[in-house]
This record gives sequence, structure tokens and C-alpha cells, in this order.
Amino acid sequence: MFADASRPAVHLLAVQPWFRRLPAEMASRVTEEVSTHWGDKGELLLRAGEPVEGWYAVVSGLAKLQSQSPQGRLSVFLGVAAGDWFGEGSALKAEARRYEVVALRETCLLCLPLHLFNELQATQLEFNQTLVAQMNMRLAQGMAVIEAGRIRSPEQRVALYLSRLFWHGRKRLDLSQEELGHLAGLSRQTVNRVLQKMQQDGLVSLAFGRVNILDEQALLLVMNRAAPDWP
Repeated sequence: MFADASRPAVHLLAVQPWFRRLPAEMASRVTEEVSTHWGDKGELLLRAGEPVEGWYAVVSGLAKLQSQSPQGRLSVFLGVAAGDWFGEGSALKAEARRYEVVALRETCLLCLPLHLFNELQATQLEFNQTLVAQMNMRLAQGMAVIEAGRIRSPEQRVALYLSRLFWHGRKRLDLSQEELGHLAGLSRQTVNRVLQKMQQDGLVSLAFGRVNILDEQALLLVMNRAAPDWP
């Protein structure tokens, strides 16, 4: 689904350090050639197996990146919030996309076309520095997700998916319990139970569709608590 979202898309570009350092002509080309894609809650925004068309950012909303096994089992491995970019690895390799992107709420994506991505990567130092930092962050997130799959405690998984590793230290997360459950691989009921306990302990406060982080250090302790031994 497509829609005119030029104003928020231009605003998102304007706050990118690499964009602000572009020569005027290149900045104009980028502004003119980016495209936007809208999707409703639950809609498939980008399909696995399709050619990669560029580098993506979430302009508004929230999306999840997931893969599906031949047996139909879904593995959700990342949530991407407004202002965040994703898909740089696929763009650099110019391979078919290995995962699908699904809107967790009404979501708008921005796409920087692949030919411009390649040109910026070949000519702009600041753009390359951004890509290195982005890929380093994704590596840390990927390792955490792998570890989370081996941790049986729901409390640890919820704490992980509330941490600055995924939300860059934001204290207010506009995230419903259902959305958090999708990301952590837990039922909404389990997430609710965990969050209620965290609220009682003073780690978070809850409002409709929102989690406020009150004690980041305590969340970190929960996240890093030693997992029980495997039987």
C-alpha cells in the first residue's frame, strides 16, 4: 500500500547526521527519490524471497522482522520502531530478502533506493560510518536474541526486549503488551503477568499501550540474571 508521507519522510532524513553532510545536489536527489510504503496492522510490508529494493527506515509505527520455517513455525527476531533503519546487510549483499517485515500497527516505511544506497556507500564517509555503527548494533542485538532463545525465564525475555539494546535508552515505550509478546515470543497473558510484577517492584509503570521504564539498572539485573541449568 502506498501513500503520500513526504513530510514525515523528509523530517526523518533531515535528522540523519549522514544526510546533513551530503553535498546539496546529492541531498536533493535522495529527497526526491526515496519512496514511502504504508501498511495496516498485521499487513505484510516486505516479503521474504523478493529482491531487495533499498535500505529501509520506519517513519511511523512499529514493524517486526520475522522468518518462517518450511514447517510454518515463525521466529520473530527484531522489532523496528519509528526512526530506526533496517536491512543494511541485505542491501550490501544485494541478495533476496531472507525475512519478512510485518506491521504491528499502522506503519509507514521509507525506502532509500538501492542505486542511491550503493552510490552513498561508495562515496560518502559519514554514510559508511553510519552503516558500520548500525551493523555493530545489529550484531549485538542478534547475539542477544540467540541467547534469549536459550533462556527459559519469561522475566528475562521481557527485560531484554525492554532494554536499551533495542530501544536506545528510551524511557517511554509506546508498546502494547500484545506487541511486546510478539517480539519476545510470549503470550500476551504471560507478558501481562511479568509486567504487573515489574510494576509492583518499581521497575516500570504501565499505561494503555505504553510501558514507562523507571529503573533501567534493575531491568538490566533481571535481564542478566543467571539462567537455571538445563535439566
